[in-house]
Amino acid sequence: MWRRAVAVRFAPQRRFFSTSESESESQTLYSFLQPSLFSLKPTPSPPRPQSPKPLQNPALEDLESALNTSLSTNNTDEAWKSFKALTTNSTFPSKSLTNSLITHLASLHDLYNLKRAFASAVFLLEKNPALLDFGTVQTLLGSMSSANTAAPAFALIKCMFKNRYFMPFHTWGSAIVEITRKNRSFVAFLRVFNENCRIAIDEKLEFMKPDLDACNVALEGCCHDLESVSEAEKVVEMMSVFGIRPDESSFGFLAYLYALKGLEEKIVELEGLMGGFGFSSKRVIYSYLINAYVKSGNLEYVSRTIFRSLREADEQGPNFSEETYCEVVKGFLKNGTIKDLASLIIEAQNLEASSIAVDRSIGYGIISACVSLGFLDKAHSILDEMNVQGVSVGLGVYVSILKAFSKEHRTAEAAQLVTEISSSGLQLDADCYDTLIEASMSSQDFQSAFSLFRDMREARIPDMKGSYLTIMTGLTENNRPELMAAFLDEIVEVPRIEVGTHDWNSIIHAFCKVGRLEDARRTLRRMIFLQFEPNDQTYLSLINGYASAEKYFSVLMLWNEVKRRISADGAKGVKFDHNLVDAFLYALVKGGFFDAVMQVVEKSQEMKIFVDKWRYKQAFMEVHKKLRVTKLRKRNIRKMEAVIAFKNWAGLNA
Repeated sequence: MWRRAVAVRFAPQRRFFSTSESESESQTLYSFLQPSLFSLKPTPSPPRPQSPKPLQNPALEDLESALNTSLSTNNTDEAWKSFKALTTNSTFPSKSLTNSLITHLASLHDLYNLKRAFASAVFLLEKNPALLDFGTVQTLLGSMSSANTAAPAFALIKCMFKNRYFMPFHTWGSAIVEITRKNRSFVAFLRVFNENCRIAIDEKLEFMKPDLDACNVALEGCCHDLESVSEAEKVVEMMSVFGIRPDESSFGFLAYLYALKGLEEKIVELEGLMGGFGFSSKRVIYSYLINAYVKSGNLEYVSRTIFRSLREADEQGPNFSEETYCEVVKGFLKNGTIKDLASLIIEAQNLEASSIAVDRSIGYGIISACVSLGFLDKAHSILDEMNVQGVSVGLGVYVSILKAFSKEHRTAEAAQLVTEISSSGLQLDADCYDTLIEASMSSQDFQSAFSLFRDMREARIPDMKGSYLTIMTGLTENNRPELMAAFLDEIVEVPRIEVGTHDWNSIIHAFCKVGRLEDARRTLRRMIFLQFEPNDQTYLSLINGYASAEKYFSVLMLWNEVKRRISADGAKGVKFDHNLVDAFLYALVKGGFFDAVMQVVEKSQEMKIFVDKWRYKQAFMEVHKKLRVTKLRKRNIRKMEAVIAFKNWAGLNA
């Protein structure tokens, strides 16, 4: 077909528009143009005189001037009135003004003014085509494409052809192609395409030669809409005449049509031609063949084509599109059974390379298509059927179902399925575990998240940090410190996860936040037992927790512990900074432990930490305003001395 030149002859008398068709279209156009748009009055005008008098020069100049002014000021309605007044009297504005008006109307992006632009262009094509610039028509067609108005666009092209107004194909073809694809108006496009080709050949106009994109749209219309072999092969002959090289889609459209018609010998010929044109991959043509066999209900040939594609594919697999897999699923569910789909996957698994990526396997594609079509239960039925047949299920089948469970937050079922996967000897990757654990945590299904993490650990997945952080963050946000502590205890000795002091701090802080201070203290002891060094954040959380509960004696016990661990730079031990000083001072002042208060003050002075005394003055006045030093002298001289020292330091004695 494409290898040989095909002599194409059109009968001299043949026209794309018959006389009756032309008259009908003309009447339709003029019924649109007159009187509603080109009439000066909204009411029907009286019968037109046979020979209207042309405008005199002064009147013509005034109307042109008015039109120019209106366009300059974007006064669309006034510009339209001036244009109508000129054309109604058989006079036309200058070429520049005429094109400016149509371009202006087309650029306003509303249907009413687009109709005006269309009507003006048709009127000029009928009356004075020389006034119309190619660029103006191109702009108008672009606006029609944006507005998705197919019928006027095709009518405009027909009017151009009828009035021998021939534009280069590249100036209008892409807009018509886009409109055709949007509206699937392939039959209308095919008429325009054929007429354009006839003109290009008859008139020897090289610039009207269609491009490959247009030829493919014409082929698509012949193969998918008309389902006509003869019409499709005419398009192929045209491509040969114009020397247009086909691409994979060109072969795909023809393969679809031949498969639909049962022309297997034509398909063989087509595949030979593909090789001749240098197309080594047949993935595209296989997709079209599958779609055609599905449409004709020939499931046997669907399976054959898939198996053949696997035999010829490399390690990447056939890589069919989601649309192709969806067509396969719909075809099998309509004309076959779940068992047939399961058998297809099983046979495909036997043919697939062992190194094929999970998301490139046939099983993954089919199950994913089931899920995207809303058939998750049927996807699970396919899995059950494969298990009944006693065959090993490929990871691709499982992964698709797992992703669906995750998306629908069916996390308990996902966790159970992961256990089945692990027991079958298959291994998920870290990303899959991360996705499932994140879904479980967002659904507050913590037990499923823990189960998944255990499976992940037993599978020896090297990178577990992401999932670990997801669980810890989720438990923190949901105020579940007891689960955080249990989880950390479980994984603290796992070498693939680096547990640090900050992890224990998160648990202590969470316990303190909800008032579970004994649990916080117990966590601190556990932390130290496992040889994790507490730091300033550890103690800060405990101090604030005890202070909120007014357990100031516990703060005193913390101070006795902290002062043994204080480090100047925090490299070893506790970094004694302003935040820690402030927390200790405030709590100890309120608790009345002034000896400890002055120890903190001395330590802060020693380490040159600035202290704002006003806050502790306030705390003292709130709690110890009535404290009398004379009474303390009799009972506790040491405490009296500490109170006096504090008051002197804070400036309260003044």
